Order: sequence, then C-alpha cells, then structure tokens
Amino acid sequence: MNQWNDKAEFKNRVQHFADKIKANVKGIYIIPMKNKWASCSSHGILSFNNELLMMEKKLGDYVIVHELLHLNVPNHGKLWKSLMTAYLGDYEKSEQNLKRSNV
Repeated sequence: MNQWNDKAEFKNRVQHFADKIKANVKGIYIIPMKNKWASCSSHGILSFNNELLMMEKKLGDYVIVHELLHLNVPNHGKLWKSLMTAYLGDYEKSEQNLKRSNV
C-alpha cells in the first residue's frame, strides 16, 4: 500500500492541490476525529483526520480535493462533481473505498 510518510508530506499534498484549485487555505491541521475524515471552515481552515496518514495516498487525495472544493462550492451538486472528476478522474471509486473504512 502506498501510504503517507508523515504529516509534512500530507500537508504538502494539500498545498499542491490548493495551488491547482486556487483555493485560499489559511491553515491545515491533522488531528484525531471520531466521526468524519475532514472538515473545512469558510475562513480557509482545513482539518483532516489523522487516520488518513495510514491509508492509501489515493484516498487522501480524494479527501483533500473534496474539502478544498468546498471552499468554493458548498454542496455536492453538478459543479462539485464535475470538478472532482476534472481533478481526480474516477473519484467515485475512492469515495466508495473510504465509506467502507467506517469513520
């Protein structure tokens, strides 16, 4: 499995996608979360579940892009889905794998 080396690598990946998406990120936190994989605030603060560090990078990419897009698109409508496809291709597979991971 292709896992993350550390928090720094994960945060660099967040910044990579933020630059691509042109999302204004003010803070990136990796913390224990019991009920979700990530969250974002309207002020550009992103929080990610630390359990993502033990998962495949592809799943991390899905969560990263998912949250970054919410900084500009607040729902999961057609625009959000189109952008997910543009940045990740077949993102639905990752979405399903993540749902099976039970958080």
